[in-house]
Amino acid sequence: MHVAHIAMSNTLDHKELLKKVRRIQIRTKHAVNDVFAGQYHSTFKGRGMEFDEVREYVPGDDIRSIDWNVTARTGAPHIKKFVEEREMTVMLVVDVSASNLFGSGSQLKRDLAAEVAAVLAFSAIRNNDRIGLILFAEEVEKYIPPKKGTRHVLRLVREMLSHKPQGKGTNAVPALDYLNHVSTRKNVTFLISDFMFNDDYEKLLKISGRRHDLISVVIGDKREVAWPDIGVINWHDAETGEHVLVDTSSRKVREHLGLEQTRRAQAVDDMHRKAGIDTIRLFAGEPYDKQFIKFFRQRASRR
Repeated sequence: MHVAHIAMSNTLDHKELLKKVRRIQIRTKHAVNDVFAGQYHSTFKGRGMEFDEVREYVPGDDIRSIDWNVTARTGAPHIKKFVEEREMTVMLVVDVSASNLFGSGSQLKRDLAAEVAAVLAFSAIRNNDRIGLILFAEEVEKYIPPKKGTRHVLRLVREMLSHKPQGKGTNAVPALDYLNHVSTRKNVTFLISDFMFNDDYEKLLKISGRRHDLISVVIGDKREVAWPDIGVINWHDAETGEHVLVDTSSRKVREHLGLEQTRRAQAVDDMHRKAGIDTIRLFAGEPYDKQFIKFFRQRASRR
């Protein structure tokens, strides 16, 4: 049983869209500058080491780094110096299905997804990484290849906010399959969704987790778990179109709905844990920096 989702209008005119993009840019600037950028850099290492220069050997250097050709030519021991190759590709795989057009407070789940994606994207380009985007609902609906630069990130944010989905339901399987075909090299992938999954999802999750550094960002709303007592409501599932009258004045009904959602959330967490995929759970209208800091620290402690 799905929790009711109240469909909101997702039509923005050009001026409203620009204002919304600007607000997200301003809101995310503090997080990127003060919280994310350094943590991001230390958490996601580059693809390896690249050659920097040759210099004279000094006591304490690793003798395995000696460049014997230069040493023989100059008559003095020299070593090869390497630096971390920082540039990576980061993919944002973002759910734009109808269930994300819900928000019980000041923010829709879809807006939270866009804001979190923006923070990650700005952190990535600050570290000279490329960032790409896949939008999906029942199928992949848009793909923007990875690039660098602030203008590119702002374009990704605009696309996330203005995109009008063709499908209403959620199916991450085609999105993960598409990711594995367009990204032939290992990348860091953030799968951002409220996670209505089907039977094939677990299989693709494991495959994608082996190919990429995959992190799941679960977007929710606390009213989906803690239903308020507001009498009889017309319960509308935005993905299926189903309408049901629900008596929220009944404590048993509220407890049942909350328990169903809690079980579904636990099933999502268990599935990702079994696949070795890190999960970050966020709620619309609430700060998200602490959850990301916790995630970054957990990553650092494992290394």
